[in-house]
Amino acid sequence: MSAQQATGADHVDVAIVGAGFAGLGLATLLARRGRESFVVLERADAVGGTWRDNTYPGIACDIPAHLYSFSFRPPGDWSRLFPAGADIRDYLQRTVDEEGLAEHLELGCELLCARWEATPDGGHWQLSTSGGPLCASTLVLAVGRLSEPRMPAVEGLADFHGEVVHTATWRDDLLIDGARVGVVGSGASAVQIIPGLAERAAELVVFSRTPPYVVPRGDRAYTDAERADLRVPAHADSLREQLLHDADKAFGQRLRRHPDIDEIRARASDHLHAQIPDPDLRAALSPDYEIGCKRILLSDDYYPALMRDNVIFEPSALVSVSEHKATAASGHAYEVDTLVMATGFEATAPPAATRIRGRDGELLAQHWSQGMVSYASTVVHGFPNMFVLDGPNAALGHNSAIYMIETQLDYVLGALDHLAQSGCGTLEVTAQAEADYTAEIDERSASTVWLTGCESWYVDPRSGRLTLLWPGTAESFRRRNGHFDAAPFMTARDDEQTTGEESGR
Repeated sequence: MSAQQATGADHVDVAIVGAGFAGLGLATLLARRGRESFVVLERADAVGGTWRDNTYPGIACDIPAHLYSFSFRPPGDWSRLFPAGADIRDYLQRTVDEEGLAEHLELGCELLCARWEATPDGGHWQLSTSGGPLCASTLVLAVGRLSEPRMPAVEGLADFHGEVVHTATWRDDLLIDGARVGVVGSGASAVQIIPGLAERAAELVVFSRTPPYVVPRGDRAYTDAERADLRVPAHADSLREQLLHDADKAFGQRLRRHPDIDEIRARASDHLHAQIPDPDLRAALSPDYEIGCKRILLSDDYYPALMRDNVIFEPSALVSVSEHKATAASGHAYEVDTLVMATGFEATAPPAATRIRGRDGELLAQHWSQGMVSYASTVVHGFPNMFVLDGPNAALGHNSAIYMIETQLDYVLGALDHLAQSGCGTLEVTAQAEADYTAEIDERSASTVWLTGCESWYVDPRSGRLTLLWPGTAESFRRRNGHFDAAPFMTARDDEQTTGEESGR
């Protein structure tokens, strides 16, 4: 009996959850090779992931455009060194249009739950979605780390008389012009949105629990001649490789190597002193933790915005709200009409994990109850034929997420090739392989600034482990995880469990 007959649901070889960079990247490569049937499930009504959701004023990428795009797509005709959010959304929509992915997309279709079901010929994933049931031989989670906004616990926030918005749910009709606006947070989104809000608001209060390190952005427009030159694939590829290599040099800072960390610290300090002449404000904006343990931000207009007469920098967190009054931990209170929450995302405990049940009925959230673990940052013991993109230890604090995603795509395609060539029904990484990889991550992380410099969202608060970042260079991630090898996996064939010995390289 086929999986479709057994469940009464439509069946595909691969179900991809999420239509951001990771999901569309895998969909593109699957469509080109034409071997597997697949579907991309997207709960929103458009593609783009975080670049669809985040439309706040000033949103842009802090990785150069030619490195923050697919290497296997024709080079984008980028107008600037750093792409704006709208340009990235357009790039991803063009990917859908030019690669013929529309027929594989199920927009407005949310994954409600997924459950592994063992069968005589191996097993499959039974999916319940808002569009109906679906059966898939392989499940790929491409939901990303920046999909669920995090709202802080602020006393009285639910009864605030003004408007409250998270940067990831921005609305253009918000009361900003001539209003009293509070921004909560001082991370990447705050640094980008504050300059524009400062120009429009009558008064802007910035609630900053922890000031960031900021270095010059140095963005610029490409000339017409440069754009023409970079439309040549070989030239774009050459620039991409150079940008990748240059960015990886920054990893030495995260190991607290000298002079690497001294140079970046001096660069941030010089930028602060050059743009903030007021010594009191400069002191309030000086971080008291080691540089690099939190994200280093790029901006040329954040500090000048804080110098405006209509901007108040409050060096403590927002703790309570009453009617239109916002009170900080310092005790200072401010009248505000609109609160903008630039407070990040639920990254270390992804909500999607509460909807996935593996081989023994265990929830992925339970398996990750002490922090995300994996093998090769892509597969998880107890969850056969499942791959997680941009998940455990698959991000970087200094280089391109797209390069990391492409490394994982190579791994997934190698696994699919192995499944097809070997005839095995399932692939499940062993518990020992997962444990060994986790120990390797912990050992690599121990001396990094992320575990020795401060507390950050990169570290899981339950276990104290570094679970979001790869503790190495982008190129070392590819060397370690860019090729599928079946040796660490259990395979099922004709109801027998064996250890895979073949290599799918």
